[in-house]
Amino acid sequence: MSVWRWAVVAAYMAAIFAASSGPGTPMPPVRNLDKVLHAGAFGVLAVITAWALTRGRLRAATGRALLAAWLISTAYGALDETHQYFVPGRQADPADLAADALGALAAAGVIYAWSIIA
Repeated sequence: MSVWRWAVVAAYMAAIFAASSGPGTPMPPVRNLDKVLHAGAFGVLAVITAWALTRGRLRAATGRALLAAWLISTAYGALDETHQYFVPGRQADPADLAADALGALAAAGVIYAWSIIA
């Protein structure tokens, strides 16, 4: 069983939770930087979730495993945005959730393309 792979996923999710538990940090005045960071963070979550689902064999990832990785990552993004609603100084933002979902989808797409090419 690949319990340790899921421990990596859980640890990454905990890191996201911790990062969104405090007041927001000021962002440099770069347009859409926040959305790019959201997409990147949840793209990484999708990759490590797919890695756990495929027991470390990303090249053998199926569409079903990648769909599951995308759904898990997007659901966690929704949970994170809901959590931020209750954190003073933070807000739930549907655009952040969209960036989370798109980042996870892009990562799943890259893995899928890699599994075809490799």
